Amino acid sequence: MDIMPKRHTVHLIARHAEGTIWLARYMERIENLARILDVTNTFARDADDSRNWLSVPRINGDLVEFHKRHQVATQRSVGEFYLLDTTNETSVQSFIIAARENARTLRALISTEMWLQINVFYGHIRALDAASIVPEHFTAVCNMLKDGAQSHTGITEGTFYRDQAWHFYMIGRYLERADQTTRLLDTRFHSLVPREDASDNIDAGQWNALLRAAAGYHAYRREHPNGYHPQEVACFLLSNRAFPRSVGLNLGRVERHLTQLRTGYGLRGMSAALERLDQLIATMTYQNVTELASRDLSPFLDFVQREIGALHQDIVETFGG
Repeated sequence: MDIMPKRHTVHLIARHAEGTIWLARYMERIENLARILDVTNTFARDADDSRNWLSVPRINGDLVEFHKRHQVATQRSVGEFYLLDTTNETSVQSFIIAARENARTLRALISTEMWLQINVFYGHIRALDAASIVPEHFTAVCNMLKDGAQSHTGITEGTFYRDQAWHFYMIGRYLERADQTTRLLDTRFHSLVPREDASDNIDAGQWNALLRAAAGYHAYRREHPNGYHPQEVACFLLSNRAFPRSVGLNLGRVERHLTQLRTGYGLRGMSAALERLDQLIATMTYQNVTELASRDLSPFLDFVQREIGALHQDIVETFGG
């Protein structure tokens, strides 16, 4: 009879737990931002379509900082702000610098393949300049960013040792995905919902853009092949447990990894985080989201964003020192 070896438990240094969470969140942010920029570029009427380009800093909560640097939102100004500006804390430049620094401090924990890929990706991003974001190159740059972030995801999946650091990394990934989906839906949803006096005014292109920005267009069309309905879009992005970026699925995965840290490694003090998670997951039902989407979804999405932020803080305060 085979006997499983007893796991030798050595707890992470507190800063390493927090560092792995942030490494995952920064890499997710690069991919999310690249996708939003690419979709906006595709569906904007032209490079000077201020209304569509302004949605990017609005999604990211950057309107004040953006307008400190740029008077008008265009493909050029938004591209500079998010792809080149190292003084902007929400640019891909800042994200990759922070991600690489976190990876450096975690060098003893992450795989060699992860470290090498992050360094190559860092070099590609740091080499971007004004010529890189002209209209004819913009899509290629966004694709490079998405490909690099997805390569990181694949290499991490295939090479990262499944210990405590892995669980904290996955918690960071899923927190970020849940947060980004709520922000995207909050910014775009109600502007697309037809008014009562114009119930047939469904802008298919804009619903298409919303779903593509969440990497959910094809999955949504598989479930709903006959058009766009606001409540169905909201439920798909918030409560569908088969869609990889739905809020409900990602919160459930955070709960699973926290539970495994408690049962597999004897880590204590996570009662506040698990209680918050239980309450939040309970709100992500089809019935609840359908009802909210038929009225005013924004207050609920604001609440979910605040709770995700508080959840991150609960975890950091418990395990990060």
